[in-house]
Order: sequence, then C-alpha cells, then structure tokens
Amino acid sequence: MSILGKDTIVEHIVPLLPTAKRGKKLSLTEKVSLVEAIFYRLKTGCQWRELPVKLFFDKPYSIHTVFYHFNQWSKQGVWKDLWLHLLDTHRRQLDLSSVQLDGSHSRCHKAREAVGFQHRKADESTNLLFLGDNRGILLAVCEPLSGQHHDLFEIEAHFGQLLLMLQAAGIATDGLFLNADAGFDSQNLRQLCESEGIVANIDFNPAHASPWDREEYFDPELYKRRTQIERAFAILDGFKALLVRYEATARNWFCLNLMAVCVYFLRKVIPVKLP
Repeated sequence: MSILGKDTIVEHIVPLLPTAKRGKKLSLTEKVSLVEAIFYRLKTGCQWRELPVKLFFDKPYSIHTVFYHFNQWSKQGVWKDLWLHLLDTHRRQLDLSSVQLDGSHSRCHKAREAVGFQHRKADESTNLLFLGDNRGILLAVCEPLSGQHHDLFEIEAHFGQLLLMLQAAGIATDGLFLNADAGFDSQNLRQLCESEGIVANIDFNPAHASPWDREEYFDPELYKRRTQIERAFAILDGFKALLVRYEATARNWFCLNLMAVCVYFLRKVIPVKLP
C-alpha cells in the first residue's frame, strides 16, 4: 500500500522521527502507519480530508491527527534532517562529476505564502530551485519562491541555500562543474560559483550578447548532461501532490518536495538488502 516498504521506513525514517516529551508516545506501528499515510497523500495527491486512514491503522484514527503529525514534523525540520542524513550517509554513491541547476514551477490553489501570478502559466504559481548530480539524483532544493519572479531573482540567497544544504551533508563544492541553461546566465551567479570553487558551465543568453563575443567558459558536451535533471523532474511529477500546490504554507510545500526527493533516493540510490 505504501510507496516504501515497511522495513525501509523502520530503518531509515522512524529513527529520525521525534519522540513526544509529554502525553502519549507513538508506538513503532503508529509511526510507520503515519508515514505510510502521509506518503499516500504525497503519491496520489488526494486531499487530506479524503485520506483513507482505515487502510493504514488497525484502530480508529482521525485524518486531522495524520495532518497534525505531518505539520508538526515539518515545523521541527524532520524531513530536512532526514534528507541531509541520507545524503551524508550515502554520498559516496553520488556521481558528482557534474551537477545540474534548474528551476521548477507549480500552479497553486489556496496557497497563502510564496505564491504569485506567472504570465507564462497564466496562473498563480510557486517556484523552486534544484541541484542534481550527473545521474539526475536530486541533491538540494531551496525554499519556495513566489511565482512571478524569474529564476535569477535574488539568486545569491537562493543558490546559497542550495550550497548550504550540500555542505550540511558533507558534500564539498570546490571543483564541481555546474550546468545551467541560458536563463541562469548572469555575472552574479558566475561570480558566486567562482567564489565557491565551482566551474560554471552556463549556456549563453543571446539577449545579453552574441555567443561569439563571450569569453566565459562553456563546454557544449558537458552541457548535454543537464538533461538529467529534466528526467528527475519527470520522476517528481509521479508524486501527484506536487503537480498542483494546495498546501497553504510554504514550509509544508517545501517539506512535501523534500519527502518526494527522499523517497526517490531511498528507492533508487540505497541498495536493497537481500534476505
């Protein structure tokens, strides 16, 4: 019923879930069932009030209780801690011969934070910036941005969030080759990459100057690897709750994306233990 097996949830997720300091403590079975129910919402995109809780709990359980724990774990940074732990523990399995930078844009309904009208989608939207490795495994995601802004809006702060996430997971940035499309062609980003020891392989934006007049480094063969992050986005589209944002708070929307990245990582990167 879950997109992750119970053994995987017990081994990799439950140890990072906080224990209540007061009141009734959750049992192992309850924690596993809560995670399964939250992941069901992530995968199917059903509304919280339509969550089939009877599928996951042996005793009567409220939909509001499931959302309460998701919301509390989001506030406590559980999903981000899980992601950083997975990256730190399994970073040797990543392919860091190049990294890919790109943004995603999601339509919004009923969202209150980090939302704005985007003319290209003709709708309210929220943006996120992602970094992926050379195989398309996502490495970092920045906090949600209002949809009316382009990808370079306050790029120093948002790209800095991506780098901090890498550094928190023990991934060194010095010597990385970074691919990005022409939408990220700016001197600010190039200078920021240089200050971090990152080689920026950013496609030239013809609106700035003729490519023949540019002196910055650009390797078209290396740039072909950028398509790997597009494949990662296609995989994220399989999590239906991410196709249209219904989460009111930017924090919960950010955490849903982190959860999807964690699930993909657990299913594709960590080797399956044979019986």
